[in-house]
Formats: sequence, structure tokens, C-alpha cells
Amino acid sequence: MKDNLENRFKELTDQFDIAEPTIGHFDRFESRLRKKEEKSTITWNPNTWKWLSVAASILLLVGFWFGSYSATSGMELAEISPEMEETQSFFMASIQKEVEKINVQRDETNAEIIDDAFAQLKVLETKYQELTIELEDTSEDKRIIYAMIANFQQRIEVLGHLLEQLEEIKIINSELNAA
Repeated sequence: MKDNLENRFKELTDQFDIAEPTIGHFDRFESRLRKKEEKSTITWNPNTWKWLSVAASILLLVGFWFGSYSATSGMELAEISPEMEETQSFFMASIQKEVEKINVQRDETNAEIIDDAFAQLKVLETKYQELTIELEDTSEDKRIIYAMIANFQQRIEVLGHLLEQLEEIKIINSELNAA
């Protein structure tokens, strides 16, 4: 076997390409590789639409919140005391987490339900803005503070119910697909 291989190499000795590449060959090769890498990272993945829609939804909600926050001249819970600031931060973070969970699950089968729930949230946010103005006018009335906290709780309940509905839809769809 070894002899056959050696004989074959001896036969092909004059046919091997042993020439050195021209100057700059490796640089040209590397630049072509970089161009290919750039093109491959730009390719559009169908799942990108999902993430793009989630990001757009989050930006819209944050935009609505900042827009409605800056449009009012009311008094926020955070301005009353450090405890109320902590309460408001907790509720806002909880709401944001729930919204992110919902946006990840958004697709064409549940978009209408999600939009309806977000419309309910918008109504609650409007009521909250009215409460902030009322709080400023009545100089920190406890009833208004409780109403503001209840408003946050209602928003979380709406989002919780929506998550439950989305889970039920997912179960029903998986059962239909399995059948």
C-alpha cells in the first residue's frame, strides 16, 4: 500500500501546482470573506418580524406612557413619599413585565384579544392621569391615593386575565393541531 502511494506521487510529481500566490492574494481573500460575512449577517429571518413587532409594541406603550405622563400637570404617587415611590415603581415594573410576556405571545390568532386588553389599559391610564390631577388639587387626599393604587391593581388584573386567556388559546390550538 505504501509503495503504491509513493509510486503514484512519483508519477504525478511534475503535475503538482507549487507556484506561490501573487502578492496581495491573502488580503483580497480576506476582504471577500468579510464581505460575505457582512452579507450573511444582514439576511432577513422570518422570526425577525416577531421580535420587531414585540419591540414596536413595547415602544408604543412606553411612548404612550411618557406622552400621557408629560402631558399632565398632576401629582404622581412617587412625589408623595419614598414609600409611594417604591409602590409606584413596583407596579410599573410589574405591568411592564406582563406587557412583555404578552407581546412575545402575540400572533395573528390572538392579536384582537391583545388589542382589546390594551384598549382597556389605555382607559385605565387615562383615569390614572385624571387621578394625578385630582391629587394635586386636593393636596394628597388618602382616598385618591388608594384609588391610584387600585388603578394599578386593575391594570395588573387585566394583564393577568389576558395572559390566562392567551394560555387557554394556546392549549386549544395545540389540541386542535394534535387532532
